Amino acid sequence: MTAGPAAAVRRGGLAGLAALALVLSGCGGAKVGESGSGGGKAGECGTFNLAINPWVGYEANAAVIAYVAKKDLGCTVEKKDLKEEVAWQGFGTGEVDAIVENWGHPDLKKKYMEQQKTAVSAGETGNKGVIGWYVPPWMAKKYPDITEWKNLDKYAKLFRTSESGGKGQLLDGDPSFVTNDGALVKNLKLDYKVVYAGSEAALIQAFRKAEAQKTPVLGYFYEPQWLFSELKLVKVNLPEYKDGCDADPEKVACDYPEYALDKIVSKKFADSGSPAYDLVKNFTWTNEDQNLVAQYIAQDKMSPEKAAEKWVEANREKVDSWLGKG
Repeated sequence: MTAGPAAAVRRGGLAGLAALALVLSGCGGAKVGESGSGGGKAGECGTFNLAINPWVGYEANAAVIAYVAKKDLGCTVEKKDLKEEVAWQGFGTGEVDAIVENWGHPDLKKKYMEQQKTAVSAGETGNKGVIGWYVPPWMAKKYPDITEWKNLDKYAKLFRTSESGGKGQLLDGDPSFVTNDGALVKNLKLDYKVVYAGSEAALIQAFRKAEAQKTPVLGYFYEPQWLFSELKLVKVNLPEYKDGCDADPEKVACDYPEYALDKIVSKKFADSGSPAYDLVKNFTWTNEDQNLVAQYIAQDKMSPEKAAEKWVEANREKVDSWLGKG
């Protein structure tokens, strides 16, 4: 999850247009650009093309929306595994109707909402996003001053690995996540090197292992995230975020802002009259809601559909409000 180059964002897919030719999982073998966008006649749902970005919190949002769209609205839901920027490109081709957890991305909003006019906002999800650098609880207890960035160099030797080249290691996630971490290390003049774990799952495993074995790790992480219900990671205080301090991605020397996560849909989908659009627009829940569904998927190994079903059955009143019944 991340904060990004042109404005501190959480995860960003920098995959190029070539990725549009990849076969998309969960979409019946369709390729980007092959199928038209959603909805039938006004009031009918038809096909609802839902982007799936690569982190479990997003998957939780999408699972619940997809489940309700299928069961309550009779939609045919096509889930498309796409990194962030590639998903935004799909608004113009008609093969992506909705992105249901967006972390900022003012650069993409400018391009696709203001310039190309292929995308529009569908409001906030209700989730509040926090990105930063974290250490496992045992480290914060043993080295209480480690949570202040100015003290990190004092502990750099603890974080050295075979991949960090004699510097302390700052562990990031999927290389496609867009972060400010490289610039932060440089501009704060820290004796650290960003190393990629490779995925959200690898980051989680690194923090779990570090706490269990009392080994050092400093890593990029974010909330909402189900892991916090199990492991209370401790955030490092970076220089305070102020409006505009992240405007130049090369000069960032401040913490990430708090994000009001939102939903983005294609203009065509918003104008289609599809009840799936109203569902996406009305969808809102809490960090606790998302963490619970994400935990069902990631920790309890439930399928996204079963996880969604369990949550929906326990929260029918909230779901009915999304459907205009409440």
